[in-house]
Amino acid sequence: MPEITRATSLQELAALVSQALERVGIIATLSGGSAVSIYSDNRYQSHDLDFVTSADPSRLGPVVATLGFVQTESRRLYAHPETDWLLEFPSGPLGFGHITVDPRQLEILTTPWGPLRVITPTLCVMDRLAAFCHWRDRQCWDQALLVARSRPVDWEQLNAWAKEEGLSPEAWTDFRLDAETT
Repeated sequence: MPEITRATSLQELAALVSQALERVGIIATLSGGSAVSIYSDNRYQSHDLDFVTSADPSRLGPVVATLGFVQTESRRLYAHPETDWLLEFPSGPLGFGHITVDPRQLEILTTPWGPLRVITPTLCVMDRLAAFCHWRDRQCWDQALLVARSRPVDWEQLNAWAKEEGLSPEAWTDFRLDAETT
């Protein structure tokens, strides 16, 4: 197993964690800001790796401990002495506003470090826009734009989702126009 060092990239670390969990039968899907980092070629820098899982939380610690992670005082985060990225395991199901997704149906991303279970670029845009709608956090809007400008997304699926989610037609039009201009 590769050693985690200060030189380990976010994508490499995510792949290592994903594979360690998969080896013991835990399905955990990378989501949130770290997915934005990957899909925006690090134009956005996340500080943690969020792996959404329905696994019993007591099973997670022993697995990530094999990689050198220890649980922090907050009990919800795991830290490693050789990286500034923290691991967090939000509980499933994997959802984006009003929809839920079976993580077993997602395509696995192939990386130079092996397979990585991660949300798709389209789901990443949904994830960030859902956070924007819920918290009115402009940073989440900007992250969704970064992904939509960097990767192919399913605009038809996003349009239907935005309408169902209650994103105003004006806001959706603004987002689409912003995404299509670089």
